[in-house]
Amino acid sequence: MLSNSLPKDAALRTRALQVIPGGMYGHLNVARLPAGYPQFFARAEGATLWDVDGNAYVDFMCAYGPMILGYGNREVEEAAAAQRALGDVLTGPSERLVELAEKLVGMVAHADWALFQRNGTDATTLCVVIARAATKKRKILVASGAYHGSAPWCSPNPIGSTAEDRAHLVHYDYNDVESLLAAAKSVEGDVAGVIASAFKHDYGKDQEMPTKAFAQAVRKLCDDTGAALILDDVRAGFRLDLGGSWQTVGVKPDLAAYSKAIANGYTLGAVTGCDKFREAATTVFMTGSFWCGAASMAAALKTLEIFQRDNTIARIETLGNRLRNGLAAQAKSHGMVLKQTGPAQMPTVLFADDPEVEKGRLFTQEALRGGAWLHPQHNMFLSSAHTEADIDKALQATDAAMAVVKKSFGRD
Repeated sequence: MLSNSLPKDAALRTRALQVIPGGMYGHLNVARLPAGYPQFFARAEGATLWDVDGNAYVDFMCAYGPMILGYGNREVEEAAAAQRALGDVLTGPSERLVELAEKLVGMVAHADWALFQRNGTDATTLCVVIARAATKKRKILVASGAYHGSAPWCSPNPIGSTAEDRAHLVHYDYNDVESLLAAAKSVEGDVAGVIASAFKHDYGKDQEMPTKAFAQAVRKLCDDTGAALILDDVRAGFRLDLGGSWQTVGVKPDLAAYSKAIANGYTLGAVTGCDKFREAATTVFMTGSFWCGAASMAAALKTLEIFQRDNTIARIETLGNRLRNGLAAQAKSHGMVLKQTGPAQMPTVLFADDPEVEKGRLFTQEALRGGAWLHPQHNMFLSSAHTEADIDKALQATDAAMAVVKKSFGRD
């Protein structure tokens, strides 16, 4: 249970304000969440977080996606530690670079090669650069409202970027074939690539899985124009299909961006590509001093091995359905209407008739008091470290939270 106050957390926030602009930044800034969410954490194990004031939470954000096998997974930690003992960031890459590229080429359906970075923004940006290098064209078709990273070309917050940074983006509506084709026609002859998320997971919106008709239309457009089909699999990668998330709709991309779950919390991004774009990938210059960190690559090798060995996707889907079914039953019991969308592994839970997210914010705030870390607007994440007991404990918290929402807002 959450204590009534968070004195250590409050003290750290005060100190942070003196040395960090705003005290915190980016998506981890809990100023955007309801009151009571702690900013600072002391430790984590399995699917449980402890804040600096000693409160424990069943975590359904999983570090916003990177934790898929559990905080402190023994096998992954041992693999990373063994590599660190040999060397991590070196003057050149270790053998793990080649081994990991081989592993991805063997797993990912479209992949003939792989390159490595440090995070998802690195990976999506490199995909765009390779697409332009290969096609000698400029325009990138991107879905309205989609998130592809925090670089100036794609950041959801335009402050600090220029109109020129986004001058060659052309927007379409996800799953809308007509709008996709209209976007392409508007810049006919200058389309370098089409970037699409694995599914529509826009912030605060109902999620949508890709339709086969849409995915096939993107593939045909790219085939007809020579453009690159770029799949942003940063968030969903290895949670829907080990061969790539659009394997679920029978479409292979040309380039794909990965990060999040690839190394169970270790910092790593990856771009996979087909042979058509191999030569272009050799011509671009993108690099970073930490991009070949061997410990992260060792962690990724072990993480991918576990995915294949343990059928992790099925395990996580089962746990996600347990949570989803429990929430649905609670909503019915309390006379509330929930909108649960997206895959069970990555659920978004919103209330009907809640345009200002007042119900959602109260619901998650009260669930937090009961020890369940949920998000009122962002999609959440399940991991293989969650247990049935974790789900049931969280459902106790959400049931009490649902009762508070009903009392405050009445029947929908």
